[in-house]
Amino acid sequence: MFSGSFSRRTALGTALSGACLALAPHARAKALAAGSKPYDWRSVPYGGTGYVDGFLYHPRQKDLLYARTDIGGMYRYDYGARRWIPLLDHLGHDDGHLMGVLSMAIDPTDPDKLYAACGLYLQDWAAPGAILRSSDRGATWRKAALPIKVGGNADGRGAGDRLMVDPAQPMVLFYGSNQDGLWKSVNGGESFARAPASPGTALTLVLFAPAGSEMIVGSADGKGGLFASADRGGSFQRVAGTPDQVPQHAVYGSDGSLYVTFAQAEGQAVVNPSFAVRGSVWKRDGKSGKWRDISPLRTGPDAAFGYSGIDIGPDGTIAVSTLDRWWPGDDIFISSDGGARWSGLGQQSRHDASKYPWMADSLKGEDRMGHWMSDVRINPFNADELTYGTGGGVWTSRNLTAAGSGQPVLFDFNVENLEEGAVIQMASPTGGATLLAAFGDIGGGAWDDITKTPDAGLFHPTTETNFSIDYAGLRPGFLARTVNSSGTHGFYSEDGGGSWTLFPSSPYKPPGKNEAWRGPGQIAVSAKGGFLLWVPEKEGAHVSSDKGRTWMPSANWPGNRDQPLRPLADKTVEGVFYVHDRAGGIILCSVDGGATFKPIATGLPVVQGWEQAQLAIPQSRMRDLWLALPSGLIHSRDAGSPFAPVKGVDAAWAVGFGAPAVKDGYPTVFLAGRVRGQEGFWRSDDEARTWVRINDDAHRFGTLQAITGDPLEYGIVYIAPHGRGVMVGRPAV
Repeated sequence: MFSGSFSRRTALGTALSGACLALAPHARAKALAAGSKPYDWRSVPYGGTGYVDGFLYHPRQKDLLYARTDIGGMYRYDYGARRWIPLLDHLGHDDGHLMGVLSMAIDPTDPDKLYAACGLYLQDWAAPGAILRSSDRGATWRKAALPIKVGGNADGRGAGDRLMVDPAQPMVLFYGSNQDGLWKSVNGGESFARAPASPGTALTLVLFAPAGSEMIVGSADGKGGLFASADRGGSFQRVAGTPDQVPQHAVYGSDGSLYVTFAQAEGQAVVNPSFAVRGSVWKRDGKSGKWRDISPLRTGPDAAFGYSGIDIGPDGTIAVSTLDRWWPGDDIFISSDGGARWSGLGQQSRHDASKYPWMADSLKGEDRMGHWMSDVRINPFNADELTYGTGGGVWTSRNLTAAGSGQPVLFDFNVENLEEGAVIQMASPTGGATLLAAFGDIGGGAWDDITKTPDAGLFHPTTETNFSIDYAGLRPGFLARTVNSSGTHGFYSEDGGGSWTLFPSSPYKPPGKNEAWRGPGQIAVSAKGGFLLWVPEKEGAHVSSDKGRTWMPSANWPGNRDQPLRPLADKTVEGVFYVHDRAGGIILCSVDGGATFKPIATGLPVVQGWEQAQLAIPQSRMRDLWLALPSGLIHSRDAGSPFAPVKGVDAAWAVGFGAPAVKDGYPTVFLAGRVRGQEGFWRSDDEARTWVRINDDAHRFGTLQAITGDPLEYGIVYIAPHGRGVMVGRPAV
């Protein structure tokens, strides 16, 4: 095992056999007395990783800062502890889509009030969004359902903010929706209705002047444009003298000047954060009222990018960020004279990511500002503190006022407890690493110590998506994973993730230029690592018995290729694999290393493509299958015997297994689902005869991607909520 860091599991990993796997050497002799209490839940640290697309400092309350993410919820910064506090972990399974936060709003007259426009997608199949409101800075929330979609993870999500409290009438809020025009609340966010006037359907920002009745709204209709209302939203007129581009952010200066950033993408109404090709920064003088272009750099055919974030500090410093300036890289420009002259921070900054190895690795020894820099904010009480978001986390300066002095401006990767990682697959092996997790976009890793960000166990390269990770149950140092871009799109490791080797060949063929996207798919490793079963997306399974030198198609693999099929290896018997054919209601098994498959269970409930279902097997039991379904949980103690429903389970979204409560006992069963009408995470120490809820209503974490117990330590469970990285739950003391 690498670096000698796997001391907790190395001895076990080198001594595993089929016989001893039925035991749990580190399991407690009895269940914990606190087992009926809700667990203590904490993030397993990796560090940021996701798109942080908006920030809000309260203008009148010191040390009050909020951040929003596209899929991972909303956070408040704890200045004393220098870490982020998640604010939306109370959301349950049916409200998981509200983890996408399109916009935030504060009440300038009351620092305790907070609002958020939430929802993930805009397609017909997406659930409607909602406006959440809090009177205690996000500690608790109430929901106002909307009849329209909210695109927190849609194109244009880095613009805004679209939600705004009228500073002169704090009970009045306006919300500029993605595709349904302007909405208004007159009761403090308790309900919303369409506003009597709207300057367009696709809106990007809403802003009130600090004084007076002016209201500014950005529209993405047509080529885009800026609109103004002189009667607090009663009517709107196009602002003459501004460009036909999509407004991104706007801010008023202390002298009444108005600054607006614009961006445009070819053929798009709103700006996908990867494809801005032109943009500009405009200022309306506070005295003359005249508009002029004050862009730090001009965009054009040879300089294709846009502008997005903008803010003004307490000392009058203006900061503006580029968007999609892929070469020579995005930058933040600052000005101390109202935009007459600009200085780029990139060449005079130093970024410290030393606490977060994945980010340090992705920088490849260079010092870069980052990408998808949609929002930039300066602390209204501290001119040295500039915070900006990227597609991979948050950076905060220590000494912005040093800009131009010859001294470097220092930035810290400020992501402590902001874990927005998109986990695609995870496992807790029977030896070697404590935890394995495959992440979208930023690799993932193997943890030994789950209180620290992985270093030696990082999945390299750290700049690509890992779609799958698996281990050999009887030889847990043998791992395999699939990736989206490197070489043959797959790696294997024989030292628990300390080093990796590309497969010599691959059954996955990336789509051609005019073909629909299909990913590299899923891989499973047999119990001793002698067989690899790889299922590329929308293709059949292929098996290798020579570490990927050659691959042979599996016979009798399910014919339905539109739904993703995940192969499952028996962890105690070499060469045995299973697969759940969701569309056919069938489970198939292979006993010859994946060469051929035969049905072993038929007539199971059919699962639609958008519904969750999972086939699972305990790490220490052969032929013992569990199937989580929208209609409940079913179990077969022997793969040849019929499945029986587990009484009391109304819905099962994910199931996993951990060390037994009693030595030699049945593995602990962990469930995400609904038991006797109550949603939660559940633990059973008696093979699902009885259940104990291990979370409370403040810790529901939205939609769950995966759940698994620790096979060596009783009571420990790992969960992967959508967009929240990996969480670990421990019995409360």
